[in-house]
Amino acid sequence: MLSPGGFRVLPPVVKNLLIINAIFFLATVTLPNTFNIDLYEIFSLKYFGSEHFRPYQLITYMFMHGNFGHIFFNMFALWMFGSTIENFWGPRRFLIYYLVTGIGAGLVHYAVYYFQINPLINTLDTFLFNPNMANLNEILSTHRFKVDPYYDAEIYNAFLSFQRAVGELNISPNNSLAMQNASLFISDYREYYLNMPSVVGASGAVFGILLAFGMMFPNVMIYLYFFIPIRAKWFVIFYGALELYLGFTGTQDGVAHFAHLGGMLFGIVLILMWRRKSKNNFFN
Repeated sequence: MLSPGGFRVLPPVVKNLLIINAIFFLATVTLPNTFNIDLYEIFSLKYFGSEHFRPYQLITYMFMHGNFGHIFFNMFALWMFGSTIENFWGPRRFLIYYLVTGIGAGLVHYAVYYFQINPLINTLDTFLFNPNMANLNEILSTHRFKVDPYYDAEIYNAFLSFQRAVGELNISPNNSLAMQNASLFISDYREYYLNMPSVVGASGAVFGILLAFGMMFPNVMIYLYFFIPIRAKWFVIFYGALELYLGFTGTQDGVAHFAHLGGMLFGIVLILMWRRKSKNNFFN
C-alpha cells in the first residue's frame, strides 16, 4: 500500500536529502580554497575516544562524501531504492528510518573499531604508566606505527626523534633522557592515533534502504550493473554476505564495511519493531 500522497518519482524526503548532500559536497570542494575551512574535520564522524568527536557528527557525517564517485553512487541508490520505500512508508517513517540506520552504521563501525584497537591502546597505556624497555619492546614488536607525513608533519618529525631515542636505548637501556623522549612521542602518538579515523558518507543509511527494499519487495527484479537480473532478496543477501567477508578479511582498506552492515542491522531491527507494533495494534 502506498502512502496517502500517492506515487512520486522524487518524493520530498529523498529530494531534500539529495539537495543537502549536493550542498555539502560543493561546500567541501570550494570552502578549503576560498576560506581555508576543512569541513571534513568538522562534520566527519571521529572516533568516540578522539578529542575531536562531537555528538552531532553522528548525523553530519552522512552528508559528507570523499569524492564525486562516492556521492554519485550513494545518491543514485538513494533515489533508486529510497523513492520506492518513501512512497510505500510515507515521508515521516522514511526519514526516521534513514537517520536511525545512518546513526546505527556509525555506532557499529566504531564499536568494531574499539575492539580492534583496544589491545594497542592498552599496550601504549601500560608503557606510559611504567616506561621501561620491556614495555617499549612490547609496543615495537606488536605494532607498526602509522605516521603519515602528509597528514601531520609534526607527528612525523616526532616519530623520527622517537626512532633515534629507540636506537640510543638499544645501546644504553638506562638512558633516562632517551626514555623520556620515547614516552613523549608515545603520548603524542596515542592522541594522534585516536584522532586519525574519520568516517564520511551515506553508505550506511543507503545499505539500510537496500535492506528495506529487499524485505518490502523481495521478488522485484533488480538488474545488477544494469544487465544481470536478480531478485531483490538475493541481491540484499549477496551484498550483506560480501560486506561481512570484506569486513573480516580487511579487503578494500578505507571502506567502512561494518558501517554498511550496521545500517542493515539497525534497519532490520527497526522494521521488525514496526511490524510487531502494527500486528499488536491490529489485534487491539
